[in-house]
Amino acid sequence: MSQDEKVAKELVETLKDGEQGFTSAAEKLRDSDRAEWASTLQRLAQQRKDFGREIVELGHEYGDDVDESGTVAAAVHRGWISLKDALTGDDADKVLDAALTGEDHAVSEYEKALDADLSAGFREVVSRQHAAVVSARDEVRALRDAG
Repeated sequence: MSQDEKVAKELVETLKDGEQGFTSAAEKLRDSDRAEWASTLQRLAQQRKDFGREIVELGHEYGDDVDESGTVAAAVHRGWISLKDALTGDDADKVLDAALTGEDHAVSEYEKALDADLSAGFREVVSRQHAAVVSARDEVRALRDAG
């Protein structure tokens, strides 16, 4: 397995987690006193879905199947997110805390990816997505801090 393929698989799983996490958070906030935050979180869920699709399509161009089942580490992370979700309930600030934890994880995964020996084309995609993920984390943090 190439380094690109290995990194792509990890990022796709991280992006799936983010998409699901943001979607869940948006659903929880839709009927809360912070309903306006739901549209931001839904937009970020769509961004993660689009980023995952972009990586999968790039992998297919290289002949890699990067959209198969994920790693044990990713599965453990998804389980932790589910546990965190179950504990936070509908409190808007706690929902954003959980989203911020997920975003910290996503930024970390992208930074780890950028430390890897990637092909130039894949590195360009990862670098661009990393900047957007950092921006999203900052946006979630600003929402939480404003609340």
